[in-house]
Amino acid sequence: MQMRSDELFIGGTWAKPGSAQRIAVVSPHTERQVAEVAAATPADVDAAVSAARAAFDHGPWPRLDPGERIAVLRRLAALYGQRRAEMAELITTEIGAPISFAQRAQVGLPAMMMGAFCDLAESYPWQEVRPGMYGADVRIRREPVGVVAAVVPWNMPQFLIVTKLIPALLAGCTVVVKPAPESPLDALLLAELLAEAGLPDGVVSVLPGDGTVGEYLVRHPGVDKVSFTGSTAAGRAVAAACAADLKRVSLELGGKSAAIVLGDADPQAVAAAVRSASLSNSGQICNALTRILVPANRSDEFTGALAAEMAALVVGDPADPATHVGPLVSQRQQQRVRGYIDAGQAEGARLVLGGTALPDGVDTGWYVRPTLFAHATNAMRIAREEIFGPVLTVIPYTDEDEAVAIANDSDYGLAGSVFTADTDRGVAVAARIRTGTFGVNQGYTMDPFAPFGGVKGSGYGRELGREGIDGYTELKSISVATNPGKGA
Repeated sequence: MQMRSDELFIGGTWAKPGSAQRIAVVSPHTERQVAEVAAATPADVDAAVSAARAAFDHGPWPRLDPGERIAVLRRLAALYGQRRAEMAELITTEIGAPISFAQRAQVGLPAMMMGAFCDLAESYPWQEVRPGMYGADVRIRREPVGVVAAVVPWNMPQFLIVTKLIPALLAGCTVVVKPAPESPLDALLLAELLAEAGLPDGVVSVLPGDGTVGEYLVRHPGVDKVSFTGSTAAGRAVAAACAADLKRVSLELGGKSAAIVLGDADPQAVAAAVRSASLSNSGQICNALTRILVPANRSDEFTGALAAEMAALVVGDPADPATHVGPLVSQRQQQRVRGYIDAGQAEGARLVLGGTALPDGVDTGWYVRPTLFAHATNAMRIAREEIFGPVLTVIPYTDEDEAVAIANDSDYGLAGSVFTADTDRGVAVAARIRTGTFGVNQGYTMDPFAPFGGVKGSGYGRELGREGIDGYTELKSISVATNPGKGA
C-alpha cells in the first residue's frame, strides 16, 4: 500500500486538498528533505468537520452497540500490528527518534494501548441504574461528547494520536486529527489503516497542517470537544478559545518533573532509571525527569553515577539500532536547547558533561550532546523552564521537607518520582507532591490502565485508563417512575 502524500484523509476518503500548499518533511539527521505531503487549509477543515458533524448527528457510529465499535477497533489494532515496523521507520525518519525507541515506545506503546482501551471498553459502565429518592429509578447513560478535534505535537506522534483517537471512537465520537507539520508521515499511514478497518464515512479525518490550521480547527463552531497536547503557552490559547463557546477541552501540557533521590537510594540504580526516564527520545518527552534532587551530603556521588551513565550513551544516526540519543526535531529546537545550556553556565551551575558543541563524529544533523548540570538552584532557568532536550539539572537539598518544597516549587505539575529503599516512605513522599502522576523507584511509566495528566501549568483532564474514555463522554440521567400509573 503506497502512502497518499498528495491527498488528505477527509471523512474516511482520500481527497485533493483545497490548495497546492505542501509540507516539506526534513530529516533531523541529514538535514535533507525526505518527503512532501499535502497541507490542509481552512477549507479542508470545514469539509472534515462537516463530514464529522453529519456522521455524528445522523450516521450509525454513535448509535452502534459499544461491542460493535470495539470489534472495529480490534480490527484496526490487528492491522496496526502488521505495519509496526514500517510505522517505526517513518517516525525515525521524520523526527529522528532512535529506531530502538521508535519500535519500543513510539509504536509499541500505541499498539498496546489500542488493545487495552478495547479491554476497558468491554467492562465500561455505558449504562447503570441507581435507586432514586422519590420512587423513581435513575438511569445513567454515558453518551459520546460529539465531534472531537484531536491536536497533537510531533514528539510522540502515534502515542498521542492513539490516546485521543481510540477512546473517542470507542465512546461513539467522530474525530478530526491534526498532526504536527514535523510528523505527518506516520499520521497518514494510520489514516490508511483506518480506511482499511472499515469505519463508516465521516467518522475520522486526518489533516496535517501548521498552527494556523490547528487554531482554525479549535475555534470551529462544529467541534464539540478539543483534546490538545502541546506547550503550556499554546494550551492557554486553546483554553481561551474553547471558553468562548463553552466547548469541552482537555489539555496535556508541559512539565518540569522532579526526581527526588532519598539518601538510602542506590546511585547506580537511580542513574539507570533517570537515564531511561529523562533522555529517551533525546529528552523530548513532557514527563521527563529533568530536575534531579539529591541529598547535599551525597551530591557528588549521585552526580558522578549519573554522569557515568550519560557518558556511555551512544549519540548518532537514529536508524542505527545501537544509537541511544538521536537529533532534536529541528534546527530551531537545537538552538533553543543550546540557549538553555548557555544560560545554565551563565547563572553559575557547574557543567559536568556535554555542552553546545556537536557530539564527536557528528558533522550534520540537529544534535545536542547529553548535558548534565550540578550545584544548581531551583531559581535558575534550567530548573524552572521546560527545555525539551537532553539536559538534566542536579539540585542539592538538606532534608526531606526541603526536597518536597523544591519539587513543588514549579509552575508545572505533570509527573515526578522518588527513589528510596523504603517503599512506604516513597509512597508517603509521593502523596506530598502536587502532580497528576508519580512513580516510586521508577520514572513515571505510561500504564494503559492508569490515568495520565497534570495539574497547575501542566493542564487538566486525563488520558489513559477508564478516565481516558470518561473524557469523551457526557453523563445523562433519566428518571423513570416505578409506578407509571400513579400521579406525582
